[in-house]
Amino acid sequence: MSPVGPPPADGDADAHWLRRTVELSRLCPASDTAFSVGAVVVAADGAVLGEGYSRRDDPHDHAEEVALREVDTADPRLVGATLYSSLEPCSARASRPLACTGLILTTPVPRVVFAWREPALFVDCDGAERLAAAGRTVVERPDLAAGVREANAHLMV
Repeated sequence: MSPVGPPPADGDADAHWLRRTVELSRLCPASDTAFSVGAVVVAADGAVLGEGYSRRDDPHDHAEEVALREVDTADPRLVGATLYSSLEPCSARASRPLACTGLILTTPVPRVVFAWREPALFVDCDGAERLAAAGRTVVERPDLAAGVREANAHLMV
């Protein structure tokens, strides 16, 4: 059975799930060329459909990619799910055909919540804008970004 937490629309559930993404980001193997990111896909009832972190299975893995890979694409709960990511989903990358924003847009996931807008350290990211332009609800919670910045302090020197 999948772990269960608060349903995404319930009170401070976004903070609960973003804290989980920060925990996951701390599991990332170190990298000087990529952010440490965690991601969780949560059904409307609070069931975890998938979760992951950057570089979990492959040095080029992004957190959202890993979390979505764990989800059964035929699962009807995706239409009401929320994807939580500690960092804004990327909109450009060299290591895969689709950036995380593009991967999310191949799913019916209607809502994306993240804590920290991607700094222009490696690429100019406009993932939040692309998701919103495609009709997805995008919620930024900068009040929860401190843990994400801490997990990536090695890059911000």
